[in-house]
Amino acid sequence: MKSFRIILVGCGAMSHIWVDYVQNKKDATIVALVDINEDSARKVAERFKLDVPFFYSVAEAASKTNANLVFNTTIPEVHKEVTLEAFRHHCDVICEKPMATSLDAAKQLVSAAKEYNRFYAIMQNRRYSYSIRSLREQLTKGIIGDQQSIHADFFLAPHFGGFRDAMESPLIIDMAIHTFDQARFISGADAVSVYCHEYNPKGSWYSGAANAYCIFEMSNGSVFTYNGSWCAEGAPTSWDGSWRMIGTKGTVIWDGSDELYYETILPNQGQTFLHEYESRPIEVNKSGNDGHHRSLDDMFLALENGEKAETDCEDNVESMKMVFAAIESAKTGKRVKIK
Repeated sequence: MKSFRIILVGCGAMSHIWVDYVQNKKDATIVALVDINEDSARKVAERFKLDVPFFYSVAEAASKTNANLVFNTTIPEVHKEVTLEAFRHHCDVICEKPMATSLDAAKQLVSAAKEYNRFYAIMQNRRYSYSIRSLREQLTKGIIGDQQSIHADFFLAPHFGGFRDAMESPLIIDMAIHTFDQARFISGADAVSVYCHEYNPKGSWYSGAANAYCIFEMSNGSVFTYNGSWCAEGAPTSWDGSWRMIGTKGTVIWDGSDELYYETILPNQGQTFLHEYESRPIEVNKSGNDGHHRSLDDMFLALENGEKAETDCEDNVESMKMVFAAIESAKTGKRVKIK
């Protein structure tokens, strides 16, 4: 069995989930902490009782600990720098989303992973919930026929403070990447074009555009629409959004939480103005881990078997293409083809 010696880079709140996972995994150990702020690292070490050295760089940490894996939980602006440094020091990388803050940077990282022959996977925990895995399984069985369209609404009002408040496109880059990736996962298709209207509404506490409406054409002929806001006070959706999937035989509804069902046309109705429908719940399989931990399960299993993870960088770049094509469309006011 392979043993994983892990450098944790970026000791913010998100890193706690990853450290908690490792402490319950027998073949993985945190061997070093890296951050620009030693106090942040000290707090993580104290919380999780980690007796490991602190460094300011991946290079120094890797050379002094014989590490073979980096957890990159830094802010998006330094994902590229940290990941490349890890590759140069013979470490595989599991990285927090988004992969990078530009499509060119994301593509450079995909090329670098090939050049250095390194495992490089991205945390897309929202495609690993019990509900969405069960939903996709049933959709592949054709419960609503051929897909016509997928619609996702996302309305929340988080007051983060920090880097998100200063981002140019905080909703699309930092959060919509999840929903776009979920749409690819649900549909089994990639996006081929997008039209996006992005704006910052009255009362927003973000510097950049906190609202967006996107229309994607998908490679299977269906359409995916996204309507989102990160400053919508009141009546919030789930963090997974609220979904409607329409097929040739019926519709699936998922509230992003526990409500998951589909309605199909009752047979033998003949010609009628409006059909009657039969509603059935979709049973959710809750075996195994959920969310972040299930995503990490998948990545570590792939590492152990010498395989690519489901969210390998080559797959994840297709979700990144959706993000930056949407931003380009918003800036130009035109439909953008995705290549």
